Amino acid sequence: MKNKNKYLNVRRDINIVNWLGLYTLYLKEVKRFTNVFLQTVTAPMITTLLFVVVFSVAIDRSAGIKGVTYITFLIPGLMMMSVLQNAFANVSSAFMTAKVTGSIVDLLLAPLGSFEIFLAHTLAGITRGILVFVASFILLFLLGIAEFPINFLWTFLFLFLGGFALSSIGMIAGIWALKFDQLSIVSNFVVQPLAFLSGTFYSIDRLPEFLKPLAYSNPFFYVIDGFRYGFLGLSDVSPYTSLIILLGFNIILGYSAWYILNSGYRLKS
Repeated sequence: MKNKNKYLNVRRDINIVNWLGLYTLYLKEVKRFTNVFLQTVTAPMITTLLFVVVFSVAIDRSAGIKGVTYITFLIPGLMMMSVLQNAFANVSSAFMTAKVTGSIVDLLLAPLGSFEIFLAHTLAGITRGILVFVASFILLFLLGIAEFPINFLWTFLFLFLGGFALSSIGMIAGIWALKFDQLSIVSNFVVQPLAFLSGTFYSIDRLPEFLKPLAYSNPFFYVIDGFRYGFLGLSDVSPYTSLIILLGFNIILGYSAWYILNSGYRLKS
């Protein structure tokens, strides 16, 4: 009986989460993108500012949507779009670079399970997205263009969930792609079109009726719309609807990314 209990205790010790390893991998991924801060955080911040400047010049400043100026309506969508693109880029490039350089072997041989690897990379992608948002917001706020969010809880909730969704997509793409050209296909033909057609630049109410079902079927729309609600208190659909749909989307994406990672697809061969 004593030997049996001892065996059970050993099994329980082996199956616990390696929190130190998880934190170390997360820290490694964060340092990886902060070491090139100008490229990974400053560049998206400047891009967001350029979008605002261009639209400020091109659009009549008196033009409005849902009772606010067009620029005020535009800013939350631009910041979230930048968050989504950078969360995707961080995780996808991490796996793609590791496979190309051969360092993926070091990751697979480390005392880390697939869940720990998944969580560390996903949190790193979310962290980069949040840093991009904070940097963009501070710049626009100091220039007198942006104001503080009306509801910080909703703002952070959709910021986190949006970053999680795109980090999961980035992981799937990074594992699937065999070269950077294939990774660019996912970015240019999936992520960017969905982000640009998510209501970032317009309200869904202004679309023709036959295009609205397509807009509502775009999961990125609910990220942008919910985030805009947290910032301005304005939305095309209920924020609770957006939250429920986004949670379901994240569960599907998160499980899919973990399953592919756990299977060793294009990582162990």
